[in-house]
Amino acid sequence: MSAKETMNRIGACGAVLVVRCESAEEAVEGIRAVVEGGLKAVEVTFTVPGAPSVIRKVARAFGDQVLLGAGTVTEPQQAEEAIDAGATYLVAPNTDPKVIGAAKRLGVPILPGGFTPTEVLNAWNLGADAVKIFPASLGGPSYLKALKAPLPHVLMVPTGGVDAKTVGEFFKAGAFAVGAGGSLFDLKLLRAKEFGKMTEIAKTFVAAMNAARNG
Repeated sequence: MSAKETMNRIGACGAVLVVRCESAEEAVEGIRAVVEGGLKAVEVTFTVPGAPSVIRKVARAFGDQVLLGAGTVTEPQQAEEAIDAGATYLVAPNTDPKVIGAAKRLGVPILPGGFTPTEVLNAWNLGADAVKIFPASLGGPSYLKALKAPLPHVLMVPTGGVDAKTVGEFFKAGAFAVGAGGSLFDLKLLRAKEFGKMTEIAKTFVAAMNAARNG
């Protein structure tokens, strides 16, 4: 799959599930519960212990059922490890030309992080396929709308503070897609084996997202 095709799929999915946990078992169980709720794009972060191994296990468990990426990629070596393990796109909390360069060499999309107009435009000009607006919780949808006004050509993916109550407003403000972590990948519910509740939360999120995008 080309980088452009992967970005088209991210846009079609609309939301990327940000996975932060302590083991491959938690990752697989939590992803399964959320995917059953309708989300189809997943980002396993490098804050997860043994992230490359976890990415590999998630890839084997779900195959084409999910669009699998790696997050919190802050070093070129992590980019290489992630793609080797089965990730098809990379996400970072910051903008590092070396990480962007690694993604380009590997032929995969890179979504580096930025917040201010200067950071966002810098990331885009360095070759970002989209820019992760992080932490989006600080400014909310109104801040994203303000960013999009002078930078309408930049694809933006707000992450942080995105839940069923806010996701619709982020899309109305101009989001290309959104990243959602704790509101969907709830560790308390996961560790209590409340998988059904996680699925229902995901369904509510997806319904709110689709209503905003189709409206």
